[in-house]
Amino acid sequence: MAFTVEHLEFYLAVVVRIAGFVHTAPFFGLSNIPQRAKLLLSMATALVIYFVLPYETLEYAGVIGYAGLVILEAIAGMLLGLFANFAYLILQFAGQLIDTEVGFSMAMTMDPSSRMQVTVSSNILNYAVMLTMVATNLHLYILRAVFDSFILIPVGKVSLSPLLYEGYLGFLLDYMVLAFRIVLPIFAALLVVNAVLAILAKASPQLNMFVVGFQLKIFVGLAVLTLMMLILPGISDIIFEKMMEMLRMAAAYLMPQG
Repeated sequence: MAFTVEHLEFYLAVVVRIAGFVHTAPFFGLSNIPQRAKLLLSMATALVIYFVLPYETLEYAGVIGYAGLVILEAIAGMLLGLFANFAYLILQFAGQLIDTEVGFSMAMTMDPSSRMQVTVSSNILNYAVMLTMVATNLHLYILRAVFDSFILIPVGKVSLSPLLYEGYLGFLLDYMVLAFRIVLPIFAALLVVNAVLAILAKASPQLNMFVVGFQLKIFVGLAVLTLMMLILPGISDIIFEKMMEMLRMAAAYLMPQG
């Protein structure tokens, strides 16, 4: 079959959706990854999808119609990646809660991947889960998810649902619940520490519990945070399951209506 202009238009639409996903998805969208590498990955992945997908003639009216079609494809890719990336916000919120309880909330570090100021625990959790994702090849599973999006949402058939905001609002509730589940060991340990300090303050009023308690909380917090690395697979499962759920939700809101 000859490669015509229509085939080129179809391929470019696929490239745009993949590029939008790569620039906003977790792991692939890291800011310290060169833009040329992202573009090369997008074009190579789109080339594979082009030969796998059955070709369908795109329906549009003129140059403006094709431009609108390409914009919708870019929006679809970015929304898929953005919804998947929402799951990583849970780790940042959990890290902020941990550092607030332990006393490290003032120690901010620069995250080179997002170029944002984040807390120490947020950075640790973020990179630990990301390394787990790479070790288990889940980043390939995420890429497979965008492959499947072309089956659910054919090229040129993107439809933005006005109920898209409902998916985000539903995520906000799970966002807080899952973050509290992750930091529950820290909360439990520091609750015991506060109870012990209260008893000591009653038993020995002459002791400066502020000085003792500050150091004790740091020691206990670091010890529990180290032990939490043993349950890192469970934390990663929580994030990965939520990520897949968000991808399915985004695809449902982008599917052709009717």
